[in-house]
Amino acid sequence: MKVSEAIFGAVAGVLLIGVIGGAALLYAKPGLIDKAATPAVAEKSELARFAKGSIAALETPAVLEPAPEYVFKTRDGADARLADFRGKVVVLNVWAMWCAPCRTEMPTLATLAESYAGKDLVVLPVNVDNDANAIADARSFIDVHEPLPLYTDPKFQLPFELPGKGKMPQTVLIDRQGRIRAYFAGEADWASVEARALIDALLDEA
Repeated sequence: MKVSEAIFGAVAGVLLIGVIGGAALLYAKPGLIDKAATPAVAEKSELARFAKGSIAALETPAVLEPAPEYVFKTRDGADARLADFRGKVVVLNVWAMWCAPCRTEMPTLATLAESYAGKDLVVLPVNVDNDANAIADARSFIDVHEPLPLYTDPKFQLPFELPGKGKMPQTVLIDRQGRIRAYFAGEADWASVEARALIDALLDEA
């Protein structure tokens, strides 16, 4: 019994020393708790000033990455790449018929495209349905939202090539040099004042 008490006392003593030592370390360096608990905040670009209203959750990375070289399809089945639109500002939107917010925001994208007709802006909706019937429905749906074109990605891979990593809907703004300047996951009003101000800023860049 005395041996057990001695062992218990020794273990308790070791634990007490550990607690005291840890407390002393935190007292000497209190910032250790803050550093562990606070994740690093990604730097944002000057476009962050447009993150208001319906696009308040807009991400505007300071470090610019090129748009992916992923191949998707035109309405006629030909290959298309984002590089095909180099020299223009691109509003890339990935959507699907099963995604209700995707369908809800589509009229605002159509209004945006119509408002900037004749300017260096491409509104590029890419449908990711992979069922023949759903793709047929997507074609009918997009046709009532002129002047939007139909592009498809039946592999449903493009959303995962973009910064949102598969989130739907996902809208990515690409500058004339083919760099991702901003992206947004979720439904937004792309015909809003704040969205147009963002696009105007990109169009005004040299």
